[in-house]
Amino acid sequence: MKKYLKKTPPSLKELIFQIVLTIVVFLFYAIDRKNPQIEGYEFAFFLSLALSAFLINYILLPFFLYKKKYLYFILSLGLVILAAVLMEELILEKIYFPDTRGSKFSNIFHTSIGILPVVAILVGFKFGWDLIEKQQQLDDLKATVKESELQFLNSQINPHFLFNNLNNLYAHAIEESPKTPEIILDLAATLRYMLYDCKATSVALIKELEHLDKFISISKLQIEDRGFVNFTYPSISSQYQIAPLILIVFVENAFKHSTASLLENIHINVEVQITEAGYLKFSCINSFNTQSNVDNLSNGIGLENVQKRLQLLYPNAHTLDIQQDEQEYKVFLSLQLKARI
Repeated sequence: MKKYLKKTPPSLKELIFQIVLTIVVFLFYAIDRKNPQIEGYEFAFFLSLALSAFLINYILLPFFLYKKKYLYFILSLGLVILAAVLMEELILEKIYFPDTRGSKFSNIFHTSIGILPVVAILVGFKFGWDLIEKQQQLDDLKATVKESELQFLNSQINPHFLFNNLNNLYAHAIEESPKTPEIILDLAATLRYMLYDCKATSVALIKELEHLDKFISISKLQIEDRGFVNFTYPSISSQYQIAPLILIVFVENAFKHSTASLLENIHINVEVQITEAGYLKFSCINSFNTQSNVDNLSNGIGLENVQKRLQLLYPNAHTLDIQQDEQEYKVFLSLQLKARI
């Protein structure tokens, strides 16, 4: 974070901007309608004002105003303006107008009125430039924090799925089940998907659904003959993108509810629909027994993570409704899909 807050030297782009701005302001300052020619003394007077603006821009702003040392900034600003007034009254006017304006000391207030507009323009543009630059740095910092948080959440999700699938494989291997090779193949495909495809912020929706289908094939082996599992999704092209491992968390939660409850008539129904407007409609309804030992299943790390990821990746672009009664646990998710570029 410190690299975004420390004072950095002016960039080449900023220097070019300041030079062009100074030239433009000088032209407006020096050229008169009645006398369009630029007189030599105008360079000296404007140089004094530009020097004052330079001191304010690159010393007073970063060292006092931006560090919230407001009293020091006001006092220093007053001294710089006073110095500019004295430079003009006591030196420049006596050099270029010794017999007229330089023959007497003019009113300080009157001289300040002539100085302040030019200095204010030069300082105002620098202040605006700094605001834009700070906002860009803040946006970059927010993006970095968001990316770091997503990476942290993903690092929690992947081992979470891996351990559950290894438990399934272990149980069938102990029983010497003929389905063990099939489980190994599906598990290998699942790991390949998580290791390579899920590193991206988004994946093709069809790949995510195929991965979900394999996961369900592995997980439903826990149920055996105690019920049924149904998964339906439309045949779609790869035009839509979705954040990886969003839907699978709800399905895994459904299997936890059903298998941990020791029910005999287990049912898990997962359905995905795509609307013409590009919205994904996801529903997952599973059997549930409030009397069984599943008190903390709905508050597990997987469900908590997916809710955070939805807030980060689909702000104001999703709705999540979770319902629970004595017999069923229901999840309804709607989110705006992103089209593949």
